[in-house]
Amino acid sequence: MKKKPIYVEIDIQAPIDDAWAYTQNPKLHEQWDLRFTSITYIEKKSLEDPQQFTYETKVMPGLKVSGWGESKGTHHKENGTKTSSLHFGTAQKISPIAEGKGFWQYIPHDKGLTFLTQYDYEVRYGKLGALLDIVFQPAMGWATALSFDVLKRWLEKGENPLSQYRRFFLTMFIRVLFCFTWFYQGLVPKVLLQHPVEVSMLAELSGLHTSTATKAVFWVGVLEITFALCWLYPRGKRLLFGLQILLFPMLTISTVFIDTSISTAPFNPVTFNAALWVLAIVGFVLSKDLPSAKSCIRKKGERR
Repeated sequence: MKKKPIYVEIDIQAPIDDAWAYTQNPKLHEQWDLRFTSITYIEKKSLEDPQQFTYETKVMPGLKVSGWGESKGTHHKENGTKTSSLHFGTAQKISPIAEGKGFWQYIPHDKGLTFLTQYDYEVRYGKLGALLDIVFQPAMGWATALSFDVLKRWLEKGENPLSQYRRFFLTMFIRVLFCFTWFYQGLVPKVLLQHPVEVSMLAELSGLHTSTATKAVFWVGVLEITFALCWLYPRGKRLLFGLQILLFPMLTISTVFIDTSISTAPFNPVTFNAALWVLAIVGFVLSKDLPSAKSCIRKKGERR
């Protein structure tokens, strides 16, 4: 079965000429497009020639993918729509993409423009490459959609892409940390080991018998694991951060109330919860109005 090309569409409340400039100027383009680290135009021999360029994408420190491309812009005077066709590829074997083609289109309307792209590519390594592309293509589509929303916010609100990506990835790292923390605290000391300290603290706080408290610790662990998995859901981040801002002081006070000496122990819950509380506040602030791939239309002809 032939795979579908990647399609991304977004409405932008900005002049079409501004959108054209921010996407066709390589120094501006490389700032908002997550797929490229740098883009360098090659001087054209004549105005009619397609614009050739080279690009680099840093995959990780010390590892980058370099490639080539060429684009050609046309202007449909009937309705003001602009189209830029693209041909790209790379000879580097570490890239699953061998060569591809696509286009950008800028469709003006009363409130600004609709900016969309559609592109497809050939993969390397035959059936193995096609198998890897099951994961790679959605990642490319996600990166394209996120980049389009970053561009939209840059044009509409003036927030530069670096600031947007910094907030986005810092928030993501904090979410991963909270997911790991809640999952570990629920699974290891409560579900798997049912640590005596966990049991005694719950028994002291609730007045339950030790055997009942042991069972209750297990279910508390299940709840913590469930809460950890909530951090993997793409929406509702600020709600989770807000809940933790309220939760961590309550957990700290109840723990110290049960055993005041615990506050003087090394690696104690007071300092641990205080650090997580501050991170929850930071996450709550950073996560306001983040760029999102879900702001884009991902199927041709689909409207919201």
